Amino acid sequence: MIKKALTFFAVCFLLFLWVVSWQLNLSYLIAGIYSGVSLITFLVYGWDKRLAVEHGENVIRVPERTLHILGVFGGWPGSLLAQQWLRHKSKKRRFIFVLWLTIIANGCASSLLYYLQYM
Repeated sequence: MIKKALTFFAVCFLLFLWVVSWQLNLSYLIAGIYSGVSLITFLVYGWDKRLAVEHGENVIRVPERTLHILGVFGGWPGSLLAQQWLRHKSKKRRFIFVLWLTIIANGCASSLLYYLQYM
């Protein structure tokens, strides 16, 4: 149930950006950035999962900080999708907490930019 809800949330957010850009005749830059960084984030999660499964602790993996930085720069939908589909970093409560902080911070920053644009 939660898996479907989080997947739905991430996909709907990206679709919302594309539809708003199309409906309001805005640049597709923001929607493109979010989608591109989300795809990159998803691929990085997949790479880290592969390293974890194939090599365990005997290899240098992607730092959690890097995954969070990608989330802050618009890749959080990709993070949510990767957590649900790849089942990677989905049980570490501290990681999930920081991910949701990045989602909230990203939403606040986007809202602020939108608000300042129409002042």
